[in-house]
Amino acid sequence: MLPFISQQSIANVWSEFKTPYSMPSVGADEEAQATEIDSLAIGSYANGCLAGAETLPLEGEGYQVIRTSRARYYGHPELIFFIQGFAKQVHPYTDKDLLIADISMPRGGNFVSGHASHQIGLDVDIWFRQAAKLQTRKQRESPLELSLVDKDSFEVNGNWQAAYGEMIRLAAENPQVARVFVNPAIKHKLCKLTQADATSSHDHWLSKVRPWWGHKIHMHVRLKCPLDDKLCQNQRPPESGTGCDKLGWWREQVLGPAKPARTETKITKPKPIKVKPEQCQVLLK
Repeated sequence: MLPFISQQSIANVWSEFKTPYSMPSVGADEEAQATEIDSLAIGSYANGCLAGAETLPLEGEGYQVIRTSRARYYGHPELIFFIQGFAKQVHPYTDKDLLIADISMPRGGNFVSGHASHQIGLDVDIWFRQAAKLQTRKQRESPLELSLVDKDSFEVNGNWQAAYGEMIRLAAENPQVARVFVNPAIKHKLCKLTQADATSSHDHWLSKVRPWWGHKIHMHVRLKCPLDDKLCQNQRPPESGTGCDKLGWWREQVLGPAKPARTETKITKPKPIKVKPEQCQVLLK
């Protein structure tokens, strides 16, 4: 079990660091040091930090990084390797560059705004809109969004293309990938497409595609913890099956009648303060 420290006093200092924390030792045991581990994802996806982060080059074969002023293009080496390989894999389907948005900050940790997760360098947001040519600095800082979801129904809109479904499938089929988060309407579309195909089973990848709020303009890819990283905490694997039979609840949330306004004063309880693994304290020095 990992020792933990309160993060109340360090909640928003992670964005102040401009460089990764250099290994070798942030609590790794002798066995880990003997294998010359250069990076550690410490803690959980939504409560942790990252030692030995690598920088994703701002452009490469099949991809471009957007909103670079945020400096959220740092990740665990396994994620950097995944992004570069995935961009090459997807390129033949679209002949365009992927737009890579938030990964993690130089030492991971919690963002001031925007995400609860992305803290240990194993999460990446990949936009559905892609670039036919190299974007200017201004275009990268203020990219045009492309929503795939119709706001008045539980369906995708006219921006949907088959290539987006292939992009999601290719990510989910990767054995390193733990989950791919998309809007519930996008999951619904994938379910309809796969149910119409009676030639093969899609359980092995569609179970990883998880519906979640937002995610209309991008998919959020999450990798499993590296096998040699004992400080990283995996999520439980998704339930078996496609998950298509579980979309009814989401449909009700999206299309159901608005809840009546409360007349009584609601007492807001303070949220419990999360604590980070003790090893993260070293990264703040």
